[in-house]
Amino acid sequence: MLYAVSHITRHLYGSLVSQSLSELRLTPRLLPYQRVRESNIRVQPEASDFQRRKDYFGNDVTTISVYEPHDCLTIEATSMVEVLRQEPNATASLSWEEARDRLAAQSGSGCLEALQFVFDSPFVSQGPELAEFTRPTFTPGRPMLEALQEFMSRIHTEFSYRPESTSIDVPLLEVLRKREGVCQDFAHIMIGGLRSLHLAARYVSGYLRRNSTFLGAAASHAWVSVFVPGTGWRSFDPTNDVMPCEGHITLAWGRDYGDATPVKGISVGGGAQNVAVEVRVQPIAAR
Repeated sequence: MLYAVSHITRHLYGSLVSQSLSELRLTPRLLPYQRVRESNIRVQPEASDFQRRKDYFGNDVTTISVYEPHDCLTIEATSMVEVLRQEPNATASLSWEEARDRLAAQSGSGCLEALQFVFDSPFVSQGPELAEFTRPTFTPGRPMLEALQEFMSRIHTEFSYRPESTSIDVPLLEVLRKREGVCQDFAHIMIGGLRSLHLAARYVSGYLRRNSTFLGAAASHAWVSVFVPGTGWRSFDPTNDVMPCEGHITLAWGRDYGDATPVKGISVGGGAQNVAVEVRVQPIAAR
């Protein structure tokens, strides 16, 4: 599928901001299954400084600085992205214990790089409660892919999707106890559960094609990728209980939300602020 994507973020300030600095991860990644035909970022007021770089995880990062006084900052990112269908790989049938042990032994291509996603990160800490929640699905000898699909389905079934019910500051264990949240919470729960079993899982930010059944398509979306030795990274969307395919557009990834935040920044002055986000994902043509 070919998509036209528009992501608009407006910061409305209660008083004048003398200067602001924003870090953007709004450029879709180039991947074997994703081709970026064009991508542009526009800022109003016009940025005094505009820089691009790659971060540690290979995400495209745009840094903008606005030095003139303003009471509104508008960031508009537009992209034309082609997403190809990803075919499943039969080697994902190895047991989850074999996957864990091969990862720990760094036995196979990609294991060393994936090992960094086994450990705690700022927004996802392992613990006994997450391990207790995860264990019933990962029974001895169970095939890795089968267990991952059931774990994804359990989160989708046992948690309620409630927009604006949480913020990034809400502790992960509180989300686990209340059994409600949004896509970033469900991704963090799945990542934390898998890391409690010493499996490698990373956070993915992106967009979702809007349809009558998908949740989380009105703004940027989040899901999980899990490393399977011998196969590579496999993606899971616990919010919608699907394995991402041509309906998901990848922006960035990292250890958790903090590494893949689409828009974050600081400002001098401004007082109280209101942030409005509008995302549109328009299919252009089927392939």
